[in-house]
Amino acid sequence: MILTFKVKHNRDFSSELRKAKQIAEVAVRTRTQTTKDVKQYGLKSIIANQILRKYARNRRIKEVKNVNLVVPNTGISLTQNTIKVPSIKLVLKYHFPSTFEKINQIEFDEEFAYVSVFLKEPKLIETQKFIGVDLNTTGHIAVVGNPETGKVVKLGKEALHIHKKYKAVRMTSQRNGRFGILKRIRNRENRKIKDLNHKISRKIVDVAKEKGCGIKLEKLKGIRNNRKHRRSFNFALHSWSFRQLQSFIEYKAKLCGIPIVYVEPRHTSQDCSRCGNIGTRNGKEFVCQSCGHFDNADSNASFNIAKREGICQLNKDRDLFKGSTDTPRGATLLTRETPNLQTK
Repeated sequence: MILTFKVKHNRDFSSELRKAKQIAEVAVRTRTQTTKDVKQYGLKSIIANQILRKYARNRRIKEVKNVNLVVPNTGISLTQNTIKVPSIKLVLKYHFPSTFEKINQIEFDEEFAYVSVFLKEPKLIETQKFIGVDLNTTGHIAVVGNPETGKVVKLGKEALHIHKKYKAVRMTSQRNGRFGILKRIRNRENRKIKDLNHKISRKIVDVAKEKGCGIKLEKLKGIRNNRKHRRSFNFALHSWSFRQLQSFIEYKAKLCGIPIVYVEPRHTSQDCSRCGNIGTRNGKEFVCQSCGHFDNADSNASFNIAKREGICQLNKDRDLFKGSTDTPRGATLLTRETPNLQTK
């Protein structure tokens, strides 16, 4: 399994990054893969070679935008909590767990170093018990139900508030021509939601680990193509970061040996979790006319997800967060405080 950790390097690499972009432009224009052809730019050959390989081989790249410095495993030495990169004369202190087997590569941008490491995957636990996770656009964005104990954990109620807050700020700033504010808050909303998703996914995996359960999620691919909803619902639907949250749950569960199963989402909110018949959902309330069961609709859905047969299981051999040679993906964050939650 490959994970990428983000570490602040506190160095000015503006000159090296400018040279890297020039080399990438040469690679796109001439398709050369020989460092001898770009030695005039003065970038170390071990880094220039990585850039040439990426941009010369990929014929679909027509324009170069942001190019990062990439140092492969052969240009990295490791001591206790210290990484040395001789080619750029950098000594990097890190504080993430040292349980990895090796460092694959390090990628540098203007502010951060993205350290891609290989970890040996623990064996998946064998269990017939599962918790169900119902993901929502409104209210609590994740509701966890455990049919074994009957307990429910609700997480992430503040997500929609964050989206609405920054939507209002953008609208007001644009209306008043205050574009400096837009620039300052450009990525703040995404960072807050990403941080929240990390906390929620950690709590979900901790619940599964404590109870010795697997995790069942809904297969929501293509959910935004469904046109059967009010226009007023578009904002909540299109600001919904369910795939990011599922990805965070996947890799955290993988590190703990917890199996992930995806289930068909159809009627999870309308089926009764007690008798299995179709009930009536009105907002966040669910009522079953057959057995009289009354429950919160999201809680009822989470129990249905946990009981439902899986349609696909997470591929054991897939690396969810592979390092790339240009744009780092899925950099993991250090553990933060536990999110607010409600139980019943």
